[in-house]
Parts: sequence; C-alpha cells; structure tokens
Amino acid sequence: MGLAAGRSRLPSCVSHAFLVFAGLFILASIPCEAQLSSSFYDNTCPNALTTIRTAIRTAVSRERRMAASLIRLHFHDCFVQGCDASILLDDSATIQSEKNAPNNNNSVRGYEVIDNVKSQVESICPGVVSCADILAVAARDASVAVGGPTWTLKLGRRDSTTSGLSQAAANLPTFRDGLDRLISLFSTKGLSTRDMVALSGSHTIGQARCLTFRDRIYDNGTNIDAGFASTRRRRCPVDNGNGDDNLAALDLMTPNSFDNNYFKNLIQRKGLLQSDQVLFNGGSTDSIVTEYSKSPSTFSSDFAAAMVKMGDIEPLLCSAGEIRKYCNIIN
Repeated sequence: MGLAAGRSRLPSCVSHAFLVFAGLFILASIPCEAQLSSSFYDNTCPNALTTIRTAIRTAVSRERRMAASLIRLHFHDCFVQGCDASILLDDSATIQSEKNAPNNNNSVRGYEVIDNVKSQVESICPGVVSCADILAVAARDASVAVGGPTWTLKLGRRDSTTSGLSQAAANLPTFRDGLDRLISLFSTKGLSTRDMVALSGSHTIGQARCLTFRDRIYDNGTNIDAGFASTRRRRCPVDNGNGDDNLAALDLMTPNSFDNNYFKNLIQRKGLLQSDQVLFNGGSTDSIVTEYSKSPSTFSSDFAAAMVKMGDIEPLLCSAGEIRKYCNIIN
C-alpha cells in the first residue's frame, strides 16, 4: 500500500518537472527579435529618447553639417558586421578600429557627439542604453533636425565587443562605385535597389572632400553639367594632394535642408560624386530618381522605411555583446 502510494506520486512529480522544463524551453525558444521594440526603454530608461533628442538638436544647431555626419555614421556602422556600434571602438590591444578603414579615415565624423550623448544617458540610466541604439536614434533625430522625415525605431540592440576593420573595405560603398556594385552591396544587406536610391538621398545634406570628386569634375565626361563642373573646380585644384580636404556641398541648391533637390540635381547632371550620378545615367534606377524628384513625400516615406530596414541589419540581441559604459572602448 505504501509502495503503491509512493508510485502514484512519482508520475505527478515527473509531470510537474516536465511542465517546468517545457515552459523554460518555450521561453528560450522565443525569437530574440521580440526584444527589438519601440518601447524597449519605456520602463528601464523612460527619459532616454528625450535626452538623446535634445543633445542631437543642440549638436546640429551648432553645426548644421553634423546632421549628415550622424546619419552617415549609423550607415557605416550597420554595413560592417551589423548595427552594433563597432565603428565607435578605438584601437586597443584587442581592437583594430574601423575608424582606420579607408572609407572611414578622415571621412566619418560625429564620434564626439555620440560620446557626449552616451555620457548624458549614462548619468540618468547607467548600463541600460546601448551605443548601437544611440547611433540609430541619433540618425533619426538628426534627420528631423534639418527638416527630414521621422520614423518609429525598434530598439534593443546591444554593443559588439569586436571590430570589423577587415570587412569595412569590402562592405562599404565608395565614391567611385558603379550602379551594379551599389545594387549588389545593398542587396547583400537585405536592402532593395529602391532602398539604395532612397538612402542615397541622404546626400541632400552634407559635404564631400575634393579628393572624392576631383576625377569627376575634371574628366570632361558627358554625364556632368559643364557649368557645375566649372563651379566645383574653383575650390578643387586638378593636382592630387593640392586641396584634397577642401569641402563642397553634396547638394548645391539647399545644402543644409533635407529635401528632394538631390534627385533634381542628378537629372540635371549635377551629382557631385560619381556614385551619385550613376543613379541617373541611363540605367535601371533612372525611373526611381525621376519619381523622387517629382514627389518629395514619396522620397521621405521611402527614406524613412529604408532607414528602419537598415537599422535591422544583424543586431546583437539577448545576451550577445554588451552594453558599453563608454562607446569607444569595450567594458
């Protein structure tokens, strides 16, 4: 009788253990993507987004060009091993910084703005908000600060403990790229040709160095307006090494406002970079450029959607990576 009673309790115990195990298994099986949410910091750091927005507005009001720099910083981060803030890491004994990559060195900027934002956020919510999320939010707020679109961000990215210097040259577009190369690069990141054209529209703001457009303005090609080339030659001498760092606005018409004039410029053969003008040069993207040139609302909507997609490139989630205390070094 006692033995029988003991046996009767065993299945119940086993069943309970099984249910607990099954529950834990189900929880563990929930995709990490569920942690990417627009409300990710609502409870853990409710003032994070307001703090970031105020800091970005201040930075852009001090230097209008910074808006373009912050959007580009997020882009260059996401295209190299995902949106993980790896681009912010400095050289160390274990890190070869992406800042030294050819497409980033003496080109990508805005690091000090992100460091300042991180310091402010850490002061209210230590160890909660990732540098990767700060980059994503900063890009969105920079767009808004110069009259561009806004978008709803999914948050919850974590920061990498590694750098992708070796990947940067292969994964980042260059000012000399042709259309097929650009389409291919974006496609490998899950971005469509239309996304690529929309994201290129961020060149409606910002500036480029003479080094990046010298060949285009002196090659006497048929896909550049002669008067535009002449204007740009004034501050960009023909000889390499002479005036390489002299700057010119990517959009000659409204260089400090986020609008669709970039696409109107392309139709007039006034794209500053070769990688700009190839978007309207008798190829498959001509129709998209024409559409955006006629409809600023379509461009704004597509740009916002493409930024959300780009922000979803290979984020670190759950327990992967870390939340850095300082964005330029691992913990």
